[in-house]
Amino acid sequence: MENVLKKDDTGAGKPRVLVIDDEENVCELITLYFEKAGYEVICTGDGGEGIDMVRSQKPDLVILDLMLPGVDGLDVCKEVRRTSNVPLIMLSARVDEVDRVLGLEIGADDYVTKPFSPRELLARVKAVLRRAAYVPSPDEQQILNLPGLSVSRISREVVVGDMHIDLTPKEFDLLWYLASNRNRVFTREQLLEQVWAYQEFYGDERTVDQHIKRLRRKIEVSGSPCRITTIWGVGYKFEIREPAAAL
Repeated sequence: MENVLKKDDTGAGKPRVLVIDDEENVCELITLYFEKAGYEVICTGDGGEGIDMVRSQKPDLVILDLMLPGVDGLDVCKEVRRTSNVPLIMLSARVDEVDRVLGLEIGADDYVTKPFSPRELLARVKAVLRRAAYVPSPDEQQILNLPGLSVSRISREVVVGDMHIDLTPKEFDLLWYLASNRNRVFTREQLLEQVWAYQEFYGDERTVDQHIKRLRRKIEVSGSPCRITTIWGVGYKFEIREPAAAL
């Protein structure tokens, strides 16, 4: 068992994964595979109950089916994001790009299509938890103080101007990586590898695009010189633009 999966240094406690999916075979497959890997898995097939369980059970990660009876996955995701930044992976039989983009737009950290490989799903969950559990060493840079933007790796707080900005775990990881390497251009593949830690499995590049879009809405406020710039045909870079000279 990888140490990164433990909740504390004593090894006590297992990472808790909440599965919200009305297909019993999917819940059983994830439960069997993940419990064998050292996780605690709790399941529900009801969206409304899933929202309540996010609050009461405080999972380390949520795996959410898009098509649920009653309250569907999109509404569940929206409601969860009102009060929690828990990492969330959307699981769905819908393979259309519009569904994937919509899921990422409303706050999902990743989108996996059915039928899925439990091994790939586990690898993606591990990557998310590894990032969330990371603690920087004392000699690493832990706070970025940029014009109009402050990012703390210790508290995972982001301040734009004088406003505290709420980011999902993956949005924070992406911002930290880009801002720590400002003026450097990264391809989508590089960002997937470095931020999402996909080494054996590679996610859809649209995942990067949608996270960039959400980050821009949150940090590129009026008057802020910090920008995430698209380098057409290549990828993205974080830069600090000088204010335009007065005429």
